[in-house]
Amino acid sequence: MHVQEWLETVPAVAVYALVGLVIGLESLGIPLPGEIILVSSALLASQHGEIDPVVLGASATAGAIIGDSIGYAIGRKGGRPLLAWLGNKFPKHFSEGHIATAERSFEKWGMWAVFFGRFVALLRIFAGPLAGVLRMPYWKFLIANVLGGILWAGGTTAVIYYVGIVAESWLKRFSWLGLVAAVLVGLTSMLVIKRKAKKAQQVHQAEQAQPVAAAE
Repeated sequence: MHVQEWLETVPAVAVYALVGLVIGLESLGIPLPGEIILVSSALLASQHGEIDPVVLGASATAGAIIGDSIGYAIGRKGGRPLLAWLGNKFPKHFSEGHIATAERSFEKWGMWAVFFGRFVALLRIFAGPLAGVLRMPYWKFLIANVLGGILWAGGTTAVIYYVGIVAESWLKRFSWLGLVAAVLVGLTSMLVIKRKAKKAQQVHQAEQAQPVAAAE
């Protein structure tokens, strides 16, 4: 069933809870389609008065901030072994190349990596746990986490909602285009990250091979 059609069958409170939960779990480090759920819910809110866009945006923002904070705590406690475990569980998302790319972003940009990572599908999963593993000061992480969460979750909800209000009749017939656009943006960002991760992995393997060759 179409995501938006399914959302239409559940109460508003359940929609708020679902959005907060999915985004929270994604921010915590579990690969889930948080952006698709948020876009679908915002479109639904623009067409059905039962769903309050303010409450929806607040739920999404709370899920993003709380999920990222829990991910940070888990990463800080679990350390490097956690990344290795995640790599075994989710090899497509937590490969050595992906982790190396994310680490370089954190080393170069610091708290800005947490802030802007909220807008990139793959980095959105990494931000919390990796910031904890790298022991970023929590106050820096919290500032970037809160600002990024508000701008991404609240901003996405507001933009999609008002676009839906302005073009309600058009979106009722072609609302799937919003989902397609969100998926394309997500896929594009993931492909870019995957390409960078692949290069980073090749560099990492080459660096590992050099000491071996020198020893021989």
